[in-house]
Amino acid sequence: MLELLLCSLLTVFPDYLYRRYRQGKRLGREITFYSVWFELRWGITACVMLTVALITVIFYFHPSTTTATLYYRTVPILPEVNGRVAEVHVQFSAPVRKGDMIFRLDNAKQEASMETARRKIAEVDAAMLAAQADILKAEGQAQEAKGSYQQTSDELDTKRELQKRNPGIVPQRDIEKLEVLLAGRQGALDAAMAARQSAMTRISALLPAEKASAQAALAEAQVDLDKTFIRAGVDGRVEQFTLRVGDVVNPIMRSAGILIPENAGRVLSAGFGQIEAQVMKVGMVAEATCISKPWTIIPMVVTGVQNYIAAGQFRGGEQLVEAQHVRAPGTILTFLEPIYQGGLDGVTPGSSCIVNAYTSNHDVIAEKGTGFFKRLALHAVDAVGIVHAMLLRIQALLLPVKTLVMSGH
Repeated sequence: MLELLLCSLLTVFPDYLYRRYRQGKRLGREITFYSVWFELRWGITACVMLTVALITVIFYFHPSTTTATLYYRTVPILPEVNGRVAEVHVQFSAPVRKGDMIFRLDNAKQEASMETARRKIAEVDAAMLAAQADILKAEGQAQEAKGSYQQTSDELDTKRELQKRNPGIVPQRDIEKLEVLLAGRQGALDAAMAARQSAMTRISALLPAEKASAQAALAEAQVDLDKTFIRAGVDGRVEQFTLRVGDVVNPIMRSAGILIPENAGRVLSAGFGQIEAQVMKVGMVAEATCISKPWTIIPMVVTGVQNYIAAGQFRGGEQLVEAQHVRAPGTILTFLEPIYQGGLDGVTPGSSCIVNAYTSNHDVIAEKGTGFFKRLALHAVDAVGIVHAMLLRIQALLLPVKTLVMSGH
């Protein structure tokens, strides 16, 4: 209607002035309700053609959409293990900070595993003390065996020397007994040294490895215990949290609730028609008005344009895709952010909005190689964007009335 009124000022109204003051025809006499078409046919025809052209230019170069929403994603509150709820630390709706505990599962089994791991570490520490005593014992036995071996060796050398100087003074049988005894003392010394080496190996390698395994088991038990304490991963707010003590929570089949991040709903997602795919560009200036914040125009900028239409997506299977099954034409998904910080303050996440985007040809117009008529046309394209801006403000003005009065809510 606004476009028609604007075009009539350039076509029908001058035509009427010509008929009235140039030809002397008067409204209600020569120009009547029945003769309007014949008398103003040139102005009406030009008005209709100009209106259609203006609407086409406006809606193509300055697209508008009512399918815009502040989408946001919630974080499911899920434990990593199954369990029965033992404690609940938040209410039905409450703010939480990162690291705050939301609820706790029954962790008697995990605490028992931790106690077992602690006892195992204490057992290894005690074994290390015993191994140190075994080393001292083995060193004493080795010293004793070394002394006995040295004594037997000296006695055997003495008797051999006497036998060498005065054959027959020492019975051969005594020398043989000493040789056998020396071999036995050598075996006892080797056994004592082996026992000492075994004790040292046990305290330097085996027991530290057992202690490291026990410490790893303790760390694993601590991780399992920590999994029973479910904490907030981000700052946000817990909503519709109905979990109670005694409930069984399953991370696969049943979540405990949802957490809405603090910065949720700060990007506006808008779907524009497919015909505007060549117009929508990153960096375009836009305006939005949302139903949860009426009578407010929010300056925005296009920060992203999705180059794929969701309606054309399919999942491969055992049947061929039939094109006619895609009944609703898809839209070009566009992401917009406020130009000024805090522009979306007061807009409820999930709110529906109306968005206008405006094409700017300033850079093309400023180029030296752009011709006069092209500049004139581009100036006209940019200028008619004000019509769409006026329409958006009219919509923002009438939106609360339409919602509250016309819908009967």
